[in-house]
Amino acid sequence: MPAKGKHRRPKSQRFTRSIAIAGTGGAALALPFMGATGAHAATPQSVSEKAVQSLPFSQKSAEKTAAKKDAAKTSTVRVYSVRAGDYLSKIADEQNVSGGWKKLYADNRSAIGDDPSLIHPGLKLSIGKKARTSTTKTESSASSSSKAKKTEKAESKSSSKSTAATQSSATTSSSGYTLPVTGATIGTGYRVAGSMWSSGYHTGVDFVVPTGTSLKAVAAGTVVSAGWGGAYGNQVVIKLNDGYYAQYAHLSQLSVSAGQTVTEGQQIGLSGATGNVTGPHLHFEIRTTPDYGSDVDPVAYLRSKGVAVG
Repeated sequence: MPAKGKHRRPKSQRFTRSIAIAGTGGAALALPFMGATGAHAATPQSVSEKAVQSLPFSQKSAEKTAAKKDAAKTSTVRVYSVRAGDYLSKIADEQNVSGGWKKLYADNRSAIGDDPSLIHPGLKLSIGKKARTSTTKTESSASSSSKAKKTEKAESKSSSKSTAATQSSATTSSSGYTLPVTGATIGTGYRVAGSMWSSGYHTGVDFVVPTGTSLKAVAAGTVVSAGWGGAYGNQVVIKLNDGYYAQYAHLSQLSVSAGQTVTEGQQIGLSGATGNVTGPHLHFEIRTTPDYGSDVDPVAYLRSKGVAVG
């Protein structure tokens, strides 16, 4: 019995150790299995986290793109330097100003002043100064715009009728010539000597008229220049159909543009006092070329065409 008991105890101890070893081995074998399971479980979690983290980045990227587009729309402001011969409607047309010369004038009124026709070479104008408003319009604003257009058309028709009436009442001759301004007296005559003129004499005649008086084409022809003329202020030069050139200076407003054809008696602008003057009047010349220094006696020229000059 004792011998058998001694024999069994070692076996029991080996069995116990075997179980412990088996348990240890089982634990050892379980570790990589659990590790693998944990690794597989971590993968979807990691992907989810990456998806969540990438969402704000996408939103920020979209916002940056939208901001760049908005900046491109609002960063189109340009500076234009006025050149000789320029006037607002011409600049607005050449620079594709939305809203025309009125928009250009409104954006630069502080630089131009109260008279939109008084611009001069070297003046800096902002093109596209103000941001565009939303294209979405309410019904009321659309209605207002429609009414404004109708009013503008009505005013245009009224102006056309007034111009036609003025032209029909102009003093004309059978040869198709008329006075550059109606009912005016001559102030300074042609070839009057004086140090105030660079040529030493007066190269035209001055018709004494208040600012805003309608000025007319003395005959049919083509406008070769309309804009700022230095000492002449705002001026218009027309090549008449007989080959001579008529010049109108110191205008307060221009009604024609270069390249435009005009008829006898058509309004080409309004008188004023722009440039080097001591008061409002029309300086009128007849030239053999469009340039200064080619003047001829304008009174004699008009009389030769059958126009009575007071």
